[in-house]
Amino acid sequence: MLQIATSTGERDEITLQRRSRMEHPKQQLTDDEEGTVFFGSGNVFADMDLPNSEERLAKAKLASTIHEIIQSRGLTQQQAAELMGTDQPKVSKIIRGRLSEFSTEWLLSRVLNMGLDVDIVIHKKPSEKREGALTVAWV
Repeated sequence: MLQIATSTGERDEITLQRRSRMEHPKQQLTDDEEGTVFFGSGNVFADMDLPNSEERLAKAKLASTIHEIIQSRGLTQQQAAELMGTDQPKVSKIIRGRLSEFSTEWLLSRVLNMGLDVDIVIHKKPSEKREGALTVAWV
């Protein structure tokens, strides 16, 4: 049980539970689950039972990284588009997370066009995991 102080100073008790990937997050909460906070798996797409959840997460992380690079360099969307070898509307879509028309490979090539190196590292997965994981990090 966790107590949280609200802006009015009142304390509210909240039950913390971890929702497994197998449970469907869109299901209705029962009365005994009201006020319960569920922790996700770390992949919102998997928690929502969406197909290709690891690839979707990788694309989202790549888009977020591209956005961070654009901001850190103080680029406009037009300047970023020229550097990335694409047009401004596509940069806007990347920044807004509208990624359905972009492949992971295409996003990786935009990072390369921005003058950054991309390292792909393959690790053995822990034996208790069924699927491998895809991780994106900007260092």
